[in-house]
Amino acid sequence: MSMNRTLVLVRHGQSEWNAKNLFTGWKNPDLTPLGEEEARRAGRELRKLDLLFSIGFTSSLLRAQHTLQLIFEELGQSNVPTVKDRALNERHYGDLSGLNKDEAREKWGEEQVRLWRRSYDVPPPGGESLKDTVARVVPFYVQRILPPVMRGERALVAAHGNSLRALCMVLEQMTPESIPTLELATGVPLIYRLNADSTVASKTVLEP
Repeated sequence: MSMNRTLVLVRHGQSEWNAKNLFTGWKNPDLTPLGEEEARRAGRELRKLDLLFSIGFTSSLLRAQHTLQLIFEELGQSNVPTVKDRALNERHYGDLSGLNKDEAREKWGEEQVRLWRRSYDVPPPGGESLKDTVARVVPFYVQRILPPVMRGERALVAAHGNSLRALCMVLEQMTPESIPTLELATGVPLIYRLNADSTVASKTVLEP
């Protein structure tokens, strides 16, 4: 039964603003052609493992939704029930949203921008810290994602770097000090198999 308690996390493929080195947050660009291919490749890699899903979760943002759609297309599962919720959105970057990251460093300084990007609890002006993001992602995980997984269903989550960091923090029992340094590549599935007590039995990273 434990083999069926499967949760797969995928960061969306490269977005148009990723390609332009812009802070994106809750802004809503779509995938680039490369991002679309990253999503499809993730689907192909999951298909090699004969992983099929009974439910999908994604954010309210187009780049994550498009990623989930393309993965399911590659799996031949275009009709999987999908939950779209802003709880899984990327962290809100506030005044940084839409700015080029290099320009932001010139305006506020390298150290200040690094603090906003990589600290756990320091938010950018008008935005969210990673701690704030964790505070909305974790209840959604406990209430919506975990129950079907614990019933033996396989769930696929296509979301964002920081909302997925929040999920990894819970799953891997990471500390506030270690979680900001976790790097999640675009379009690379993380496969978690859960024990009966919801702890992680195994983790597999499907590198391209």
